[in-house]
Amino acid sequence: FVVDVVVGWALAGLAIAALVKPTHLSESPMHTPTVKAESEKKPKPAPKPVGQEKPTRNEAISLLAALQREARFLDIVKEPLGDYTDAQIGAAARDVLRDCASVIDRLFKVEPIFSEEDGAEVEIPAGDAAKIRVTGNASEETKTGTLVHHGWQASQCELPKWTGTKEQAMVVAQAELEAK
Repeated sequence: FVVDVVVGWALAGLAIAALVKPTHLSESPMHTPTVKAESEKKPKPAPKPVGQEKPTRNEAISLLAALQREARFLDIVKEPLGDYTDAQIGAAARDVLRDCASVIDRLFKVEPIFSEEDGAEVEIPAGDAAKIRVTGNASEETKTGTLVHHGWQASQCELPKWTGTKEQAMVVAQAELEAK
């Protein structure tokens, strides 16, 4: 009789264990599993919120915006010039070109590859294909050439960091309205 009671209790415990997924079992496999109280259960970690992507902007747009903001570059490039005289265009271009050069120098520190003036006879350095393009009748024996263009190279690239919104990413310059 005692064996029947013990086996009955063990089978009842296994049946309960199969129906209720225990979160904690006692040390002895013969004891019925005990379930922790709700307050003792470990809380499930909250799902991580899906963060909004930080808006990005192409660096070319940032450069174009800087040229427009500081030199009014787009205003002169996009202006229909047919109704202006050469003198008027030249006068307007002087300020725009000066200010564009200032922006380029500040952001890129652009310097000539060759310091000599165009037309000067210069030695052709070996192995500088990235910086120098040799044209004309060049051969393996050619050691000098006439400088046609001194070339340009940047010693830095420091475009402004953009912190706008997705809607502003493609805006080069805002429209301006004067309230009346």
